Amino acid sequence: MCANTGDLRPAAVQPLEQGVDHVRGSEAGRLILEYGDYECPYSRAAFRAIEEVERELGGNLLFAFRHFPLTEIHPHALAAAAAAEAAALQDRFWLMHGVLFHRQKALAEDDLRRYAGELELEVERFDRDRAGAGVLARVDRDVQSGLASGEVLGTPTLFIDGVVYRGSHDAASLLAALGG
Repeated sequence: MCANTGDLRPAAVQPLEQGVDHVRGSEAGRLILEYGDYECPYSRAAFRAIEEVERELGGNLLFAFRHFPLTEIHPHALAAAAAAEAAALQDRFWLMHGVLFHRQKALAEDDLRRYAGELELEVERFDRDRAGAGVLARVDRDVQSGLASGEVLGTPTLFIDGVVYRGSHDAASLLAALGG
């Protein structure tokens, strides 16, 4: 994302919703909430940095991911988000999340189906789910919450403990912002 001022500013971000938001890590840790796009190279860089922060903090971090596909500039972003949500319905969200970022240059229809097979998903169910209204509504829920915050203007947009973070998305900067 182009606008990085390095500051933390309060924002009205929708709180995490148990059983709806995709969350991993320790609830006792600081929270990083990311609004991201699987086709965005900056979201991919943040993905890698957050993984490093998770390793560095050894479980003292809570990480949540919300979809914000920038469909005007990333033609596969919505399909990738739907693939992640369809995988979530088979308890494989985080595995698909990682695959989509690691293979960001290959997000066409055949690629998404291949990833589903590699993750041992029921591929026919995966196809039905990702085209279904429930999955699309789930992605839209994330997009609407980002828009409602008034702070999510691109990807990635990070919030630390509910406060928008506009600093660099490298691991060292994130660790410094977390006080770690």
